Order: sequence, then structure tokens, then C-alpha cells
Amino acid sequence: MTVISAQTITVRFPSVRSVRPLDGRLLLLLSNDPSAEPRMQIDDTPKSQMVFGVTVDGWKPDSPLMFGDNAQGYPRASLKEVPPGEYTVQAVLNIYETFHRADGKTIKLAPDRGEGQHWDLAPGNLLSKPRTVRIGQGAPDIEVVMDDVIPPIKPEPDTKYVRHIRIQSALLTRFWGRPVYLSAIVLVPEGFDSRPEVHYPLIVFHDHFVSDFNDFRETPPDPNLKPDYSDRFHLAGYNRIMQQEAYKNYQAWIAPGTPRMLIVKLQHANPYYDDSYAMNSANVGPYGDAIETELIPAIERQFRAIGQGWARFVYGGSTGGWESLAVQMFYPDHYNGAFVACPDPVDFHAYMTVDLYKQDNMFFLPGANKQVEQPAMRDYLGHTLMSMRDNIAYEAALGDHGRSGDQFDIWQAVFSPVGQDGYPQSIFDKQTGAIDHQTAEYWHEHYDLNAILQRDWGTLGPKLQGKLHIYVGSDDTYFLNDAVYLMEDFLKQTGTLGHGVPYEGEVRYGPRAEHCWNGDPDHPNWYSRLHYNQMYVPQIMRRIQATAPPGADLTSWRY
Repeated sequence: MTVISAQTITVRFPSVRSVRPLDGRLLLLLSNDPSAEPRMQIDDTPKSQMVFGVTVDGWKPDSPLMFGDNAQGYPRASLKEVPPGEYTVQAVLNIYETFHRADGKTIKLAPDRGEGQHWDLAPGNLLSKPRTVRIGQGAPDIEVVMDDVIPPIKPEPDTKYVRHIRIQSALLTRFWGRPVYLSAIVLVPEGFDSRPEVHYPLIVFHDHFVSDFNDFRETPPDPNLKPDYSDRFHLAGYNRIMQQEAYKNYQAWIAPGTPRMLIVKLQHANPYYDDSYAMNSANVGPYGDAIETELIPAIERQFRAIGQGWARFVYGGSTGGWESLAVQMFYPDHYNGAFVACPDPVDFHAYMTVDLYKQDNMFFLPGANKQVEQPAMRDYLGHTLMSMRDNIAYEAALGDHGRSGDQFDIWQAVFSPVGQDGYPQSIFDKQTGAIDHQTAEYWHEHYDLNAILQRDWGTLGPKLQGKLHIYVGSDDTYFLNDAVYLMEDFLKQTGTLGHGVPYEGEVRYGPRAEHCWNGDPDHPNWYSRLHYNQMYVPQIMRRIQATAPPGADLTSWRY
């Protein structure tokens, strides 16, 4: 299974695509699955096709670049490991921009271009047309020409219920040294336009980058939609189910008796990921303050929110679950409750399957005479779908210096200090897995949510009482339940001697539930995940009734 040295693979781009030299991550893709373009088949699942990446700086047009041992690969570590045979080949250049940040660092990163930080969809990225090649002994040399470009993304239009807002952030523009924008998608209530005197409670639905409310559909399901199969939920026709439930959400939204509220999804993709984690960060910038002091006030002005902490709530799952908990903690007076589903690690003693403080290696547990590889992903029966080592190799193929645009790299970008080279300080070595405990201590001090709760409960506790609601499946795909166990252990102690006021919230687990269980005990995960916009409203209404200040408007928006 070796590519003979006589066969060469080169990639170039013609001057018609760019007359200037380009910086970026060049990705060579090989696939033996003809069902889609190779660029659409690269992910962190066992189905992933092959990607090999190299970083280019000042790459000139019409200058061939040879792929070989210089390329970091996944799932095959190098081109030498590719079995002989026929493959579809494609190349993509994820183009970098040079940023001159306010901290004096000059770095190169891929700016988000409206796609949510996805290299395979980013407008302006160069790519080649897929074609069939042969790899192996006696096969001819391969030249790949990136003579195509990914086109711009068409903005989503406003509708009666779904609106959009975009502002330039002064804080982020100053940090990044170029204009930076924040956006949001706003779901307005029935009667919003006909009742201009009414002001509404605001719910922030933290999510990954999305361009629309895909769980809200104003028209009946498409009767001609060809059913697909959901590997995640083991269901046939899940696309039809999603359309049906989205239409039900619309019907419930406009129905008499539904509390009239604003639901907002934020768009804060950045050069490291599709989402900033809504926090201030040394590497990503002051996104927390920008969202809380620039974007949210702009939304509330334009869409007539009540604009007071008792009438604001947050919820979300996974990344959005971590964000919901974090913003409630870091901005405790801004929100009156957080509904936290399947959050990213809330305690770094359980950074998925790794204790960053006590273990020395991300990839394995040491034994007396062997090393036990650690999992990063499992299915609902507990089968390992990806090891920690492989998950890191996947990101390493997509980008160096933390520039993969994926999960571990954004955690590192948000949680780490700035390294000497201007990029995030590595929390572990991607080749060996060795953990940097000095960086881990920085994480502990600034972003370990359970550690912060324990350290600051004396002042935070009174501000968070009754506001924390945490839900996770006991078989979460990414082992996120382990960190929640640790947080629950502390929360149950609050109110006892030395721990201040009781938290008076809830922590619940979904038996045998995978990622991302959101607290619905009566429906399966595949169903409840389609109804975030409804399932927490009864709890929100009870909280408003119990905590609204004297004289607060509790009636004008109940029409």
C-alpha cells in the first residue's frame, strides 16, 4: 500500500483566478465514494474520505506545488499509506487573510465570508473540478488545477416572522484591525407588526452558525420530498419528520394563547470557528462584551424587546449549551435563566475523556505495560467511533497553528492565552498528545465553569439562584455527561455550610440518550431536539411570574 516515488501529485492555480500570491491551507482530497464531491465527504466520522493538507505562504499563480511527505493526512497519515486504486481527486485552497491585531500580533487566518467558517463552502476559496485518477505503481503523474472558485452565498430574505439584523462591532473591529460584523436572526411573534406599542421578552437561542430558523416552516411539508435516512438517529425519512415538526412549530407559534416573545439566533462566526463561544478571549477577541453591549441592545431597540434582565433568557445545546451557562454566569444580571443542553465540557477534569489537570497525555491512559487509547466519540451502544488521537489528526490535516476551524482548535483559541507566535498557546502537542499543564492552569482560572462556580459562589450564588437548568444524555456521544456529573456534585452542596445560597435549579439526565439530549423526559432525542423554541417556554413563564419586579408589564404581550 505505497505510492511509488516515481508518481508525483502537483497542484496549481492559474493566474486567471488570482494574479497575486496567495496564503492559505491547501487541501488535497481523495475519495472512493462517487456519491458527492470529495470536499463534501470530509468529517470526523468513520465515513470520512481522505484529506491531505499543507500550509502555503506567498504561493504564486501557475507555480506547481508537489504533494508528498510534506502533507498532514487523515484518515491516512500520509499519501504513502493510500492503497493503490482509482479515486476521485479534488483540491481546495482555504485562503488566509493577514490580520494586524490590536495586541500587536500579525497572523494569517481564514476570515468568515458568510458561510459560517466552513472551508468547503467559503466563498472565494479556489477549488478544482472532481476527476478520476489512479494511485499506485505505474500510474501516471497527477496534476490538479484549481480553476474554479466557490461563489458568494445568497442572503436569506426577511419574512413575516423571520427577520435579520447586522451591525458593525466597534469592539471587535478595534481588536482585529479590520471591520468585523455581528448578525442575528430574529423570530418575531404573531401580531408583531400590527401592535407597534408592545414590547416583548427576549430569548437568545445559542447555536452554531445558522442562516435561518430551520426548525420553523411557514408552509406545509413538501409531499414530493424524497425520504433520507438518519445515521445519527437510525430513522428513515428523518428529513420529512423535520419538515413536519417545523411546520408544527409555526402553527404553535401563531396559535392563540402562545406567549408572544422574541427568539434570537446570533451569528458570530470568526477566523477560528463558526462561533465565538460568546466570551471575551485573548485570541478571538471581546465577543462577550460585543454581543452583550452592542448586538443585544441593537436587537432590543429594533425589535422592541422589554430590555431588562428579568425578561431575558438563554438556551441552547452543545456549544450553545456551554454558551448559555457561561453568559448566565459571566453576565448574571443580564439574564433570568439558562436552559443548558448537552454542554461542551463545563469542568476540565472531564475534558471529554481526559483530565487536563491530572493526566499527562490526551491520547492514552498509561498502564504498567501498555497504553490505553482514549475515545473521543461513541455511538448509542458505546462503540468507539473515533479515538482522541484520530480526532486530533483530523484537525491537524485541516490546519496548523490551531487553524482547522474545528472543535478542539476553537476550544484552544477561546480558552488559551496568546502564544509567542501570535496564535493560541497549545494546550497539548498534536503529534504526541502531551498536555501543557501551565496552559491548563490558565484554562482552569478563566474558563473552567465548575471551578469558577466553586471559587465565586459567594458572590455568584445569589445572582444565579433558580436560574441554572442543565440537561444531558447519560450516553452523550462526546462524553459530555462526565463534566456535568462533577458540576452537579458541587451544585447539590450549595446552601450547605460554607457554600452560600442553594442553587435551586435542576440537573437531569436522559437515560441512554446520545448528544444532544435537552431535558424532555417524554419524547425521544430525535423529536425533542426539533422543539427547542417551545419546550422551555412554560418554565420561562413561571420564572417571569415569580421574579418580575413590581409594575413590570406582564400583560401587553399576552395577546
